[in-house]
Amino acid sequence: MELKTKIIAEEGRQDLLITREFDLPVELLFKAFAEPEIVEQWMGTKVLKLESKKHGSWQYETSDAKGNVVFKADGTIHEFSPNRKITRTFEMANAPFGVQLEVLEFEMINGDTSRINMHVIYESNALRDQMLKLPFAQGINMAHNRLQDILSKLK
Repeated sequence: MELKTKIIAEEGRQDLLITREFDLPVELLFKAFAEPEIVEQWMGTKVLKLESKKHGSWQYETSDAKGNVVFKADGTIHEFSPNRKITRTFEMANAPFGVQLEVLEFEMINGDTSRINMHVIYESNALRDQMLKLPFAQGINMAHNRLQDILSKLK
């Protein structure tokens, strides 16, 4: 089955372009990345901190049933333009990928349809390629499917 979230990884580059169209107004799509309660639902993680503003920071954490932390990530928000753009860093704890720079652009297609364009820049081509060897594409597509399902109920 074809994934709705598209990932473009050009050979020899250290970045990814990720796009996805949603049957959601752009304001609602933006909220999915800016409001902690919504982030927790579609990402399936606990939001320890999310300061949705320029120079804000964020921190997410996921634990297993026994309380062991299995995922932890944080970063700084460098640009925050409501319904338009978020530029942030992303760093996973205990992972070999280093700090990524993420530029998330939100685009209205029409009143009920919008698109997110994510430009993710890694420290090196090798780190980007290492990430792509994981089930990264399937994971982000699954998360975006949850985002669509959860926010469709809020429309």
